[in-house]
Amino acid sequence: MPSDRPMARRILVTGVGANPGFRLTRSLTRLGHKVVAADAAPLAPGFLLPGVVPQVIPLATDPDYSSVMAKVCRDASVDAVVAGIENDIPPLVNMLPQLEADGVRLWLPDAESVRSCIDKAAFHQVLLEHGIATPRTWRPEALGQVPNGTRLVVKPRRGHGAQNVHFVDRREHARVLCELVAEPVVQERVHGREFTADCLVDDTGRASVILRRRDLVKAGLATVSTTFDDAIVRDLVITTLGAVRARGVCCVQGFILDDGSATITELNVRIAGGFPLAEAAGADLIGQMVNGLFGLPVDHNRLAYRTGVFLTNYVETLAVGDATELGLTAAAKGEPS
Repeated sequence: MPSDRPMARRILVTGVGANPGFRLTRSLTRLGHKVVAADAAPLAPGFLLPGVVPQVIPLATDPDYSSVMAKVCRDASVDAVVAGIENDIPPLVNMLPQLEADGVRLWLPDAESVRSCIDKAAFHQVLLEHGIATPRTWRPEALGQVPNGTRLVVKPRRGHGAQNVHFVDRREHARVLCELVAEPVVQERVHGREFTADCLVDDTGRASVILRRRDLVKAGLATVSTTFDDAIVRDLVITTLGAVRARGVCCVQGFILDDGSATITELNVRIAGGFPLAEAAGADLIGQMVNGLFGLPVDHNRLAYRTGVFLTNYVETLAVGDATELGLTAAAKGEPS
């Protein structure tokens, strides 16, 4: 009798020191897959998850990143790579021909789509061209066009994880921050109910969307969230996915305004850190992601979910120990090994 258990795969996950990669690693191992957990930090939390193969890799900006990743994939007999952090996505896209030649799967949109999502200025332009509601956005040289009294957000064009994001009430303050933040953009600050949509888009362009409110957000991370459904929000998210030609797993963020309309703020070409709520609500998000990753049909019926399911997060100590026992002392101190 055939087993309902999916074929075990050997999957390399990058960025296991951050929530998305860490939680994706844990979910994949629970499904029976073998995970090569990769990160540039020698003591990344994901290295300590049971059953993983830890692998320190260079930063995505390192000239040796591609050659090291290719060698890791070959040496570890990796079947596929999934990026858990945005920084790894552009070099992985560039590596696609080499990865495919080595039999390694990668499920991402085309290079132009990736660029338009990672670059917030480009993403804003795509949304404008498709008539999708999004906050007004200015480059530093256009700050004189910002109306007086507009509350603003200054953020890096290619930032992630809410790093270097600043909220200000005056245009003059935004101008100062633009001197401090690398490649900044300035956006109108939006007020409303914040949401994230966990999305899976198959190779035909069909999308499934799981909506969750970000009920309590700290340092850019939702510590309390609840699943919900809203036809207006869902349709806007699907339109956004189509506008950027999204494929694979990704997440869309935005706000529901007081009048019931919605606006889109960003799209991340990776799994969201809060995706375990989608799974808790009944959506087989990671299982179907693996199907699509290996060219199998995505069963959108298995991405249905229950509304009103909540999730709370808190920071806990994963492990305490002697770094010398892991053989990572020199790397942890930043010394040559």
